[in-house]
Amino acid sequence: MRYLDYDQAGLDAQYQLRERHPEFQTYFDAWDARSRAARERLDCRLDLRYGEAPKETLDIFPAAAPNAPVHIFIHGGYWQNLDKKDYSYLAEALVAADITVVVVNYDLAPAVDIDEIVRQNRAALAWVWRCASDFGADRDRLSVSGHSAGGHLATMLLATDWPSFATGMPVAPIKGVCAISGIHDIEPIRLSYQNQVLNLDERAVARNSPIHNLPVAPCPLVLVYGAEETAEFARQTVAYAEAWRSRGFDCGVLVVADRNHFNVIDDLAEPGSALARAVIGLASVA
Repeated sequence: MRYLDYDQAGLDAQYQLRERHPEFQTYFDAWDARSRAARERLDCRLDLRYGEAPKETLDIFPAAAPNAPVHIFIHGGYWQNLDKKDYSYLAEALVAADITVVVVNYDLAPAVDIDEIVRQNRAALAWVWRCASDFGADRDRLSVSGHSAGGHLATMLLATDWPSFATGMPVAPIKGVCAISGIHDIEPIRLSYQNQVLNLDERAVARNSPIHNLPVAPCPLVLVYGAEETAEFARQTVAYAEAWRSRGFDCGVLVVADRNHFNVIDDLAEPGSALARAVIGLASVA
């Protein structure tokens, strides 16, 4: 067996989402169209630079209310694909709830490795924490969500020694996290076909798997996956929840009915959905 009870073909099938959902492009097209429309409707500050690397940029969608909580969203794409501009549409429901939204870009594999992708997302959060007052947000009410590889990056942010990473940062700048269809153990990714691009070794897995790098201090955490996802994505979420709880930390697990790996994220754009309520709740409490 290559991993758990999977041979190589079985393991690859768990993570070959485009083959599982040949209609995947329709999701991407819909995200693009909805995001273009959202950028026309919303106040937005686009392509602000938080670092010097080509894609170290972010988009800000300010809430109308002063000193609003700020929520960072991190896109997925197996650390290889997609872009912040595909996810502007997720800002509308949160901005309507008086939450400022920041959507982060980062460089992609194989141009950079996962260590660098994690570093860039840490740099983005540090930039938001430093600059939040410049766009009317309260840096002491900062929460994060991410989808798929973005869920991995969101939980890796929890594994950060912030005072060592950036001068003046507090130990726990993040007040809540929602990881949607996240990859919290990247060992099966290393053993899968994905590693032809990602070039992970065992040491990189140890450094960059949230399940092996739990935070010293917890914050409110919600873990989410769609009921129609593969068994591996469900296992990833449950295993991380169990690891979190083994430390005595509490977290919520939300299984979204009738949603697969691609369309589960759309619920974040629907104010009445359980996912949107969970993220709005995290941000508001923060």
